[in-house]
Amino acid sequence: MTYAVAAALQAGVFETLRDDAEVSSLVGDKIYDAVPKGQLPELYVALGPEKALDASDKTGRGAWHEFAVSVISDDAGFQGAKEVSAAVCDALIDAEIALARGRLVALNFKRAQAQREKAGRRRIDLIFRARVEDDA
Repeated sequence: MTYAVAAALQAGVFETLRDDAEVSSLVGDKIYDAVPKGQLPELYVALGPEKALDASDKTGRGAWHEFAVSVISDDAGFQGAKEVSAAVCDALIDAEIALARGRLVALNFKRAQAQREKAGRRRIDLIFRARVEDDA
C-alpha cells in the first residue's frame, strides 16, 4: 500500500473545484482545504475527512481513497446546498485530474448525507471514491 499520492489527489480535487465555472458561480472563491477561523460565509465548500485502502497488485502500488467534500449553507432549506452539491458532482465525477505524483485511475461518487447542524446550518457531505496508482 501507499499513501504517497494522497497530497497530490487532495491538491488536484481542490484545484478542480476552484477552477470549475459552475462551482465558482455558486460559491465564488469560498472553497476551503482548511475552514478559516472566525466568521464563516453563508455558503461554502470544504474538503473533509479521507480514508485510504490498499489497492496494490503485481503491477504496482496503488490505493482507494474515500474522501468527503462538504457543502455548508446558512439557508433555511437545502435547495442552495443541493445546487452546489450537484455542481461539485459534475466537476469531480469521472474528472481527468492530472496529479503532481501518481495517476488518477477513477473518481466516482459513492454517497451523500444531508443534515441540519446546530445553529440552523445545512450540511451535505458528498463522499467520493478515487483509485490512484503511484508512479514513483
